[in-house]
Amino acid sequence: MLMTQTMRWFGPTDPVRLVDIRQAGATGIVTALHEVPNGAVWTIDAIQARKQMIEQAGLTWEVVESVPVHEGIKQAGPDWPALIDSYCQTLRHLGDCGIRVVTYNFMPLLDWTRTDLAFALPDGALALRFDWDAVAAYDQYILQRPGAAADYAHDVRARALRLYERLTAAERRSLERTIIAGLPGSEESFTSTQFLAAINTYRDISAATLRRNHVRFLEAVCPAAEAAGVRLVVHPDDPPFPIFGLPRVVSTEADVTHLFQQVPSAANGLCFCAGSFGARPDNDLPGMVRRLGDRIGFVHLRSVQREADGVSFHEAAHLEGDANMAAIVAALCDVADSQARSIPMRPDHGHQMLDDLHKVTNPGYSLLGRMRGLAELRGLERGIRYARDRH
Repeated sequence: MLMTQTMRWFGPTDPVRLVDIRQAGATGIVTALHEVPNGAVWTIDAIQARKQMIEQAGLTWEVVESVPVHEGIKQAGPDWPALIDSYCQTLRHLGDCGIRVVTYNFMPLLDWTRTDLAFALPDGALALRFDWDAVAAYDQYILQRPGAAADYAHDVRARALRLYERLTAAERRSLERTIIAGLPGSEESFTSTQFLAAINTYRDISAATLRRNHVRFLEAVCPAAEAAGVRLVVHPDDPPFPIFGLPRVVSTEADVTHLFQQVPSAANGLCFCAGSFGARPDNDLPGMVRRLGDRIGFVHLRSVQREADGVSFHEAAHLEGDANMAAIVAALCDVADSQARSIPMRPDHGHQMLDDLHKVTNPGYSLLGRMRGLAELRGLERGIRYARDRH
C-alpha cells in the first residue's frame, strides 16, 4: 500500500495555506492546536473546529504533531498527576474526533535545535544547519553555563572562541534567538537568563532518571491511548545527542527498543524521523525501519549532510545527503505491505528556494522546498513499487 502523503501545517496563521498543500499533492495534514498552552486539555470543540477547517479544504487530519509533554512530566514533579490527567483527557478527545496518531517528544526544555536558519547552498537555496562550534560559542560565552567547557573537546573550545570573537553584536543576538527563541512546533521559548534557570531545574536529572520518567509517562498514558484508539509515536531527539548539559534518551535504536520492551503496549509507537536518527552515523536507518517496523506509526522523510567534524550537519535535499533514501523507502514499502497498512509520511524541512526566498516563511517549512521533496519521495516510492511489480 502506498504511504499516505501529508504535510505539516501550523494552523490558520501559517503562511502556507491548506489549498497550497493540497495542490502540492498531499492528501493529509499533520498539525496541532499550537495555541493551547502546554499542559492544558485540548477540548473536543477546538479539535473538531480545526478538523472541519482541514476537511473543508479537501484534506484529512489523522496525525497530530504534537501533543507536548510538560516539563513537570519529564521531571516527575509534584504536578505530575494533574498533568497526566490532562494528557489522558486530550488523548480521549482526539480519539473521539477520529485522530489516530499522536506524536510527542521527550527532549528536555528545547525541541529541535539549529544554529543557522539560512545556510546558503551552492544552488542559492537556503537550508537549516546545526553547527557544533556555534553551540559551544553560545553555551560558553553568551549563555555562560557553569561547567560548559567540560562538554567540548579542546579544539572545539578553541574554534568556538574564535567564532565568538568574530561575531558582531547583532550576529550574537541572532545566534541566541535561533537556538532558544523556539522554532516552528517547539514547545518553549526562552531568554538566555530563563534558559539558564530552566537548565538548573534538571541538575539532578541524569539520563537514567529521564529514561525512567519516560517509561513512567508511557505506563500512565498508554491505557488511555489504547481505550481511545490512539497510537502515541515518539519523535527522536534532534539532534540525537546531549546539548547544554541536558540528557537525551531517544537517540538510537537501543533507546527506542528499551521503551518498547519496558512498555509493550500497542499504543507505544515510533515516529521514524530519518533526519534526526540520520544525524548519527551509527544509526542504521533502513535496518531500523525493518526491525522496528511494527512500531512505526508515522514517518518524517528528510536527509542530513553530516559535516567533517562528525557532529555538525545541514539539511540536504530529500534524496541526497547521508541518508540512503531509496533503501529507507524500500524498507517502508516492505513494512507497509507486510502489515497491509498505509503509513502516513511527510517530507520534512525543505529548502527555502525559488519564490519562497522572497517571502516570510516558517524556517524549514516553506512550501516549495517541501513540495519538491514530496514529489521526489512520491516518485521514488512509485518507482520502487513499479520495479517490484515487473519482477
